[in-house]
Amino acid sequence: MTRTLSTFTRRLQRWSVTGLYGLLFVAMSPASLAAQITATARPDATPPWYQGILPISSESYYHAIECGKQGGEDPPCVFWDTGLCDNDDFELTAYTAYKQIAYEVWQVVRSGRPAPQPDFYAAQRTRVTIGVAPTQGSDNKLTDLTLTRDGTSVNPVDRNVRDGRFTFDYPAWAPTTAVTLDIVGDARSISCTIEPGVLQQFR
Repeated sequence: MTRTLSTFTRRLQRWSVTGLYGLLFVAMSPASLAAQITATARPDATPPWYQGILPISSESYYHAIECGKQGGEDPPCVFWDTGLCDNDDFELTAYTAYKQIAYEVWQVVRSGRPAPQPDFYAAQRTRVTIGVAPTQGSDNKLTDLTLTRDGTSVNPVDRNVRDGRFTFDYPAWAPTTAVTLDIVGDARSISCTIEPGVLQQFR
């Protein structure tokens, strides 16, 4: 009986160790790992802006027009989202009412024509869309993107995982608290925190 109990105890210990290694393997597998990054604002964007992403208003409309007049190949005030949540697997782009106006003006001005007056009412209907595309050489397939504020998930008003498009209303981006974007891939996920000071510089 003593021998049998001792044998059972040794087997139980082996099973426990094996199970522990199994749990560690699952916990450390690539699909369950999330890279933690913190977003930064693109520097040298002129004219400066510190009100964050807002529905278009008279103030932001004319501000966006001035932004579009900057010209050049890559004006930071137009392409303020370049390098957003920079990581090795996914490239993010943002589309907002401000960017819609600034981009339209920029395209016209860089061709040598006078700055246009973009459609204000069309911009009013524009929400905030985040586009997600794989970086060159990435084999991490996108499965979802979530936005969290104060620990609460914010539902998108439109979601298309296949095309990598996620659209949110403007309050989701209010620069009053940090926002976390979780970019979920089938191999691993990226968790990107955007602090209020950075959100203020988004447009």
